[in-house]
Amino acid sequence: MVKRTTIIEIISLLNIILFLYTGIAKIMDYSVFKEQLAVSPILSWATTSVAVLLPIVEFAIVLMLLIPRWRLKGLYASLGIMILFTVYIVAMFIFAPEMPCSCGGIIELLSWKGHLVFNSVFVLLNGWAMYLQRKENCTLVQKSQGMNAHWVRRQ
Repeated sequence: MVKRTTIIEIISLLNIILFLYTGIAKIMDYSVFKEQLAVSPILSWATTSVAVLLPIVEFAIVLMLLIPRWRLKGLYASLGIMILFTVYIVAMFIFAPEMPCSCGGIIELLSWKGHLVFNSVFVLLNGWAMYLQRKENCTLVQKSQGMNAHWVRRQ
């Protein structure tokens, strides 16, 4: 059976790859990314802010996921941003189904329905990893308390 920590690390790695890839793609094609945001019926009012902040947020999530102590916060951030992206996709699917995606890189090639499935998978994976990470943290605390209780009894 696969260990909890291994599943958490695999899901974290998938998120790291996703956010690192899309963040770099947005920076590499910054002008295209910004132009696509500018014609979005939902985000056109915040084009410059989103174009600058989104890659920074993606890289911050990568850092949180890389640092074991911050991993749970990184998973929460991953879940949050994936939910926001999913809400955006649903809105775009309704209001502008012909608009191109501004995701960056090869992910842009997905249809809006494809994006919805892709994001839903990541939302579910992140939820699962958060559940496992919280369970792992509880196990570590219990072990730590048990060791401390044992140490206290010996003195």
